[in-house]
Amino acid sequence: MRYRFVREHGPQFPIAALCRVLEVSSSGYYAWEKRPPSPRQRANRALRAQIRAAHERSRHTYGRRRIHAQLRAEGVSCSPKRVARLMRQEGLCGLRRRAFKATTDSKHRFPVADNLLARDFTAAAPDQVWVSDITYLACEEGWEYLATVMDLYSRRIVGWAMQSTLERSLTLRALEMAVAQRRPAPGLIHHSDRGVQYACSDYQAALDRHGLVASMSRKGDVWDNAPKESFFATLKGELAHHWSRPPREQARREVFEYLEVFYNRQRLHSSLGYLSPAAFEAHTAAQAT
Repeated sequence: MRYRFVREHGPQFPIAALCRVLEVSSSGYYAWEKRPPSPRQRANRALRAQIRAAHERSRHTYGRRRIHAQLRAEGVSCSPKRVARLMRQEGLCGLRRRAFKATTDSKHRFPVADNLLARDFTAAAPDQVWVSDITYLACEEGWEYLATVMDLYSRRIVGWAMQSTLERSLTLRALEMAVAQRRPAPGLIHHSDRGVQYACSDYQAALDRHGLVASMSRKGDVWDNAPKESFFATLKGELAHHWSRPPREQARREVFEYLEVFYNRQRLHSSLGYLSPAAFEAHTAAQAT
């Protein structure tokens, strides 16, 4: 540790003076400097580079657990504690989630559906349960609203839409995208809050037309739609943390890239055994076959 201190501060102070203050010999320091790195030091140097690369690929969002899972998936043998220690030394850390603005308007006269999930956020197969919700992003021209539909089985975003207003067309477009991509069988449970965009007659008619069964959270209870709350907290932390009110078109491009490229196909989910939603679906389909 003393020799490392001398090396770090050598550009500012004479080596001999530093060695004298730290009570080590100059000859001992120079011998240490010429000594080749140990196998452990070389391994740590290589592992640091792999950690930095994995953190970069995650858009600087992964913490120690996901970095460790990513390295293991790539065939790198290392312990979680070693990854955590090297990340601290490199000054790398994951992002913390941030709070977001509520977008639910439940003050309407449309009928509301029963809560069929009752906080059971599990599904035995794809396209058995979908959950939907709306959030917002700050843009140069004002708010941009994002509606998404998530498959509870794999946490995959199967449908989404963005626009500058909270009109019902926002949620209808997200639903139609999900149906077109997945073509679910009749009987799928579609869960949402009781906001007017989901309770309105147009949206309910669309659910009936596709054979989907409506389910809604209780009034003012965010825990009844916890997976979507969790997803939006992730999105706000990982996507929007570096934003400075981009133009709408740029915001839409970045959301597309985040959802379709990173989140669905690359981002590791702890609830899926540190697989991405697409990899989880492919893995379980292969097992079933």
